[in-house]
Amino acid sequence: MFVITGATIWNGKEEILENTNLFIRDGKIEKISEELDASDAYRKIDGKNYIVTPGFIDVHTHLGVSEEGVGQEGADFNETSDPVTPEVRAIDGINPREEGLKTARKSGITTVQVMPGSANVIGGEMSVLKTTGHIVDEMIIRQTSGMKAATGENPKRFHGSKGKMPTTRMGVAAVLRKKLLEAKAYAENENPKCDLGLEQLAKVINKEIPLRVHAHRADDIITVLRLKREFDIDITIEHCTEGHFIADYIAKHDVMVSVGPTMSSRSKVELKDKSWSTIKTLMDAGISCSITTDHPVVGIEYLLTSAIHAIKNGLTEQQALKAVTSNSAKHLGVEDRVGTLEIGKDADFLLWEGNPFHPQSSLSHVFINGEEITD
Repeated sequence: MFVITGATIWNGKEEILENTNLFIRDGKIEKISEELDASDAYRKIDGKNYIVTPGFIDVHTHLGVSEEGVGQEGADFNETSDPVTPEVRAIDGINPREEGLKTARKSGITTVQVMPGSANVIGGEMSVLKTTGHIVDEMIIRQTSGMKAATGENPKRFHGSKGKMPTTRMGVAAVLRKKLLEAKAYAENENPKCDLGLEQLAKVINKEIPLRVHAHRADDIITVLRLKREFDIDITIEHCTEGHFIADYIAKHDVMVSVGPTMSSRSKVELKDKSWSTIKTLMDAGISCSITTDHPVVGIEYLLTSAIHAIKNGLTEQQALKAVTSNSAKHLGVEDRVGTLEIGKDADFLLWEGNPFHPQSSLSHVFINGEEITD
């Protein structure tokens, strides 16, 4: 048991609490109070010179399945043997000792979603986990958090170059539509012949998990929203690079989006209109937005830098904080555990010397599950 005393708390809900005490017990937030009525049983940490924020969350990463500095031996994020692989699971490829996870926790990212890549039209299941630990099953907080799908250039390039469908955007949509129809029939059959891929994709049809779709260009985003209407499924738009062109249209469809990795170069045609103002335009339209690095496309340590760039282009500091904390937790369906500093939630929080969005500030302490992270 311990208490951070007299701190300034940014709780992830656009609220700033001055001279407040944060009480931690058994890895959870026990109490948040201006009154310091703790007994001697509580170890006290003087927080008067700190700003306390929730631990950061990156909603779209390939940490542990795409190992830094390893090459092909650590490339476990795209099962490119087929354009449709709903049967695979990211959790089976995560190396918890991968260097990127260490970088993440040192940078204040305490929770991440790890997913397959975007080479396939359907890439497989993804998981949400804490960034500390050595056994993946003990790091997980949501084992199945979504099914990966992808539109646009990536599946066209990976599979079209082999003479396989899809070779066009029409083909991408057709492949996805066909498999969703198969999954719908499977889900409606009381005694289906067991098929691992359809079993996992049926979770999308039954709204147990969302379909999380890689979509950069506005026309691809619109295709995804068309499929959402056709199949009455939950989706998230991942990347949403040209979302600023159609923000009001996206807002009509009750979806959440991740924006990024905006720090990357314009390495393909789909990225030519990327902009740091995209997230503000989407938020102004009433859309719940999160910022992502898409690690390793952009290093996980630059999640905060990305938020700072968004502030320079119109977001308030508290909006930017939500885009890497509370909005992100909601995006992942783990808002009951993380994303804000509230009673009963996991004690994942950061102590900053100065405003976290100012360049002269420094991250002093990282806590995950109430334990200070030192490695």
